[in-house]
Amino acid sequence: MNCVKYINNSKEIFHNLYYCNESIINKVNISIVVILFGAVLPEVSMAAPGDGGVFAKSDAELQMAMPSMASSMETIPGFLQSPGGVPSFGPPYGTTHAFGDWLGIQPWLQKRGIYVALDVYESFAGNITGGRQRTQTAAGQVAATVDLDFNKLIGGRWSQDFWLHTLAVNGNGRNLSGNIGDNVTQAQQIYGARGNVVAHLVDAYFEKAWLNRKVDWSIGWIPTGTFFNQAPWVCSFMNVSLCGNVTPTKYLNGGRDWPSGNIGTVLRLMPNPHYYVMGGLFAVSPHNYNGGISGWSWGQSGLKKLSAEAEIGWNPEFGPDRLIGHYKLGAMYDNSRYKDLYDDGTGHAWVLSGKPARYQSGQASMWVMADQMLIRHGEGPMNGLVLAGSYSYAPGQTSAVNHHLVGALLDTGHAWGRPKDAVGIAFQWLNFSRSVIMQEEASASAGLPFQSSNFGTPQGIQSHEDIYEFFYTYHIMTGMSLQTDFQYMNRLGATTRYHDAAILGMAFNVSL
Repeated sequence: MNCVKYINNSKEIFHNLYYCNESIINKVNISIVVILFGAVLPEVSMAAPGDGGVFAKSDAELQMAMPSMASSMETIPGFLQSPGGVPSFGPPYGTTHAFGDWLGIQPWLQKRGIYVALDVYESFAGNITGGRQRTQTAAGQVAATVDLDFNKLIGGRWSQDFWLHTLAVNGNGRNLSGNIGDNVTQAQQIYGARGNVVAHLVDAYFEKAWLNRKVDWSIGWIPTGTFFNQAPWVCSFMNVSLCGNVTPTKYLNGGRDWPSGNIGTVLRLMPNPHYYVMGGLFAVSPHNYNGGISGWSWGQSGLKKLSAEAEIGWNPEFGPDRLIGHYKLGAMYDNSRYKDLYDDGTGHAWVLSGKPARYQSGQASMWVMADQMLIRHGEGPMNGLVLAGSYSYAPGQTSAVNHHLVGALLDTGHAWGRPKDAVGIAFQWLNFSRSVIMQEEASASAGLPFQSSNFGTPQGIQSHEDIYEFFYTYHIMTGMSLQTDFQYMNRLGATTRYHDAAILGMAFNVSL
């Protein structure tokens, strides 16, 4: 799966837009416009089952990094007047490119309200120990965004803060985790042919803001993780269970994320820069792929049910150093009916009784996310030592993973003279529900094959999986980064069938 995340920082304004994937791909660092980590920032990358993040530069930093572009590349306006991690008015990235201003093309386009960004992401990963086999994979993606500012294109008061956002990707390669026997999480953020089409559509939606962007409304083809259940730090890591819409929500039909879009709408209210509340309503596809495997088939059959999401957030700034925090609480409810993973309606295993599985009415999910800057190194919303964590829940009767707990610590390379580099460590715990465990025990006792769930087909009786991850992202030049990554997966695939896996990875990202 993949994940693309835009974080535009203009002076104190941190514009945050994530695009993450979750259906068949996994987590790989991919950013369409480069991941800049640390508000003085390094470009990093991102990813979802799964894909993930980045941080951006201030105007002053952009001018220092691109002196030839400082006067010609305009600053993008922003919804939030305080650092991000938040659903916000989402103009495009549009300011940082390895190829500069494209010989004057970018300023010419932006003056007319047209913002174009191209990104190339390539990754390599291999397990040095453990797993079903010793192997390695290469995977990557080319992504393109076009964002239109109708106020510049057409003019008129009605078009003020009225935009169209589009994103399409072309992917390649396979993900390592499936090859080594892990269907629970993915070591790489991005992979796959994206439907074997030249351009797999990720999103295409209109956005309109009112009252100095205190009210913001989006409607169209939207990955839910663009707005909900995401944070500015999650896609800094390569593992896909973090990037974008956090597991398990993105593996539920009503919460599918990058590169799957959903027909839907989102309303966001932000009375001041430190508080927001938002809600969304999305069509639920009963098919394996939203919009078909290519993402362009919006008129799929069976779009009769709806998923509602809601989230509230607090973005405080503490002390004279303005130590920034992002705290959010959210929930999702899908009114579709889903098969119980174990119960046949009489309290027995349907895999043994031969009776049809009991259907549960509705499927829910909730999440709590928090990050807090502890030490500031300079200007910018992520330019410092940041402590972060999250907890996500889904009912175990219909989701194989019911609890997901994350702890992380991130920083820039400030201490060793590399302020635009990024470094981080994280721990993840994914727990399997009692319902799916009883189903697997019943299948094993009768010599029957294991049944597939929303987390794939298990390799044995599952319990939990632990993931330890360390990354370091090198800022090479404006618009270009190289990430090194190490992951240790304990109880691979949440079983003891294979030995724990140690994985080394590398990802190169360039925003053209």
